[in-house]
Amino acid sequence: MREDEESMFETSHVLGSLLVSTPIFQNAWKHCILANSTRSGICVQEVDDVVYVAFSAVQAMSSVTGVLDGHFFASVPVGHGLFSPLVREEDDGEPVLVHGCSLHVFMALCSSPQFQMLANEVQNKAVIFTGHSLGGSLASLAALYFLCLSSHSNSPAPASLLCITFGSPLLGNEALSLAIVRERWGHKFCHVVAQHDIMPRLLFCPPNSITPQLVAHMLRSWQLAMQYPHLVKKTIMQFSNEEKEGLFQFVAMHVDRATTETPGSLYRPFGRYVMCSNEGAVCIDNSIVVVRLLYLTFIAGSGDHSIEDEHLFYGDLLVRIIQRLLVKKRFLIHEEAPRSNYSAGIRQALEALGIGFQDMGAVEAQECLRMSKGTWQNPNLKCANLAIKLAKVTPCRAQIEWYKASCDDEMGYYDTFKQRKASKREFKVNINRIKLAQFWNEVINMLQDNLLPSDFDKRSKWINASQFYMLLVEPLDIAEYYKTGMHKRKGHYMTHGRERRYQVFEKWWKTRKKDSVDTKRSKYAGLTQDSCFWAKVEEARQWIEEIKKERDATGLAGLCEKLISFEFYAKELIDRKEVSVDVIAPRSSYTLWDAEWNSLKAELAFQSNHDIGFL
Repeated sequence: MREDEESMFETSHVLGSLLVSTPIFQNAWKHCILANSTRSGICVQEVDDVVYVAFSAVQAMSSVTGVLDGHFFASVPVGHGLFSPLVREEDDGEPVLVHGCSLHVFMALCSSPQFQMLANEVQNKAVIFTGHSLGGSLASLAALYFLCLSSHSNSPAPASLLCITFGSPLLGNEALSLAIVRERWGHKFCHVVAQHDIMPRLLFCPPNSITPQLVAHMLRSWQLAMQYPHLVKKTIMQFSNEEKEGLFQFVAMHVDRATTETPGSLYRPFGRYVMCSNEGAVCIDNSIVVVRLLYLTFIAGSGDHSIEDEHLFYGDLLVRIIQRLLVKKRFLIHEEAPRSNYSAGIRQALEALGIGFQDMGAVEAQECLRMSKGTWQNPNLKCANLAIKLAKVTPCRAQIEWYKASCDDEMGYYDTFKQRKASKREFKVNINRIKLAQFWNEVINMLQDNLLPSDFDKRSKWINASQFYMLLVEPLDIAEYYKTGMHKRKGHYMTHGRERRYQVFEKWWKTRKKDSVDTKRSKYAGLTQDSCFWAKVEEARQWIEEIKKERDATGLAGLCEKLISFEFYAKELIDRKEVSVDVIAPRSSYTLWDAEWNSLKAELAFQSNHDIGFL
């Protein structure tokens, strides 16, 4: 390990223990128990200004066993319905798949009157969705449903959202995991997993590898134990020790294979995992590390596994972890004391995972923890480095601002740049435009690759910087697009030429939280608030050219309607003073278009064609 890593702390066990000892996790588990006793399958209660929405594992298992028919391991595509933000038209890779049985139960639940009322109950409130076992899958789907709903403007959605599951099976494939990362939702999911619980690991097994009868027997047994907790649960499963050990070894084998190049399972984890043992808890948010630790923790410890206790008694496990935290720990020194705080943290994390320091998988588990630490710290470090790079490219932006100010009075900087000659000034502006594009493309690529903090696109610094860049520079990109004739080869800018970075920045700006009410402008904006305004002007100019050649009355009326619609839109912007003064400059493209359109309207008004009498 490098010297700079030696000085760092390993804190995944601290975070894990802190999470499970909070009242939020205790309350979440209590509501899971309450949900199991409800007939509707959903328990909704408000505690300390937080709405807990718990989904019944009993009802979920009852529904799943009713439709199981040998397809428990099957996955299905989510399509473009309730979860459409997770599916992109441009995605040509693996489709987003989810657990078929869980989705079937959730879709049936969506049509229930109680779920229909849920949207109003959680609107603008802090909400925690929770569930145990298959109820956890429903909680995850409900959380995804409301997250997708919140991506649409004017839709009823919670003010904040968190999903906590206990012993939940995996929900979807790698495409789902990547889509959740892309939408920056991973931090909203926290999955609590006991060390030897089969259920969170079961779907790593490939389809048809376990008989439907065995799966149905496990689900019915767990269902009875949850529904009638006073029963002696160890008498429900009726598995011999040999059968239990064989099942554990079979599941462990497929969890181990899940990190190979050709895994047999389609399912992958997403979000944060809190991996618990009787000794503590560790919080991990790297999916690759999660899969590996699910295997290493599963095979560690005592061989006397209990299929019942590990999956059913999460409440008791949380209590034991809290009690463990209250007891003063003593460090077991085998050969020598840890050389650093980081090494001490690694040992404590291994202990919290239930892995002995001398166990067979201890070395690999240490490497997993180091990998997880690196992926946790790097986003913040990369974000800090990006801030430095932003400061370095700020002079490029300032020079473009100066250029705009020098062009506003006569023609405007859009038309000046579009009609530029081979001058030194315009050449420098173009170089600055390219440098800024390279920087912001790097930001978008890093965000897409999950290399930046999960709340990066919510930070005011980056929202405001990207918005200012878009309003200032996109008009120059539009000018370059039409100057080089790209619209003739590809089509108009709005549909065929706009860079993805601007679409991303526009989404950031629209979904930002406004702290103040917008007031009416008293003077023109420094930058036109619609960064695509000039692209719309170019389209309107093209319509005028088309209308001069159009002989068909229907086609003529359609073009006139488009022009009238744009005229109304542009005048509204000008009346609200949401345009820069360059828009109304004497020789700007908009001013020239407006004069030409008014002249054309006057000409058309005198014609005898009644199809355009509305003019």
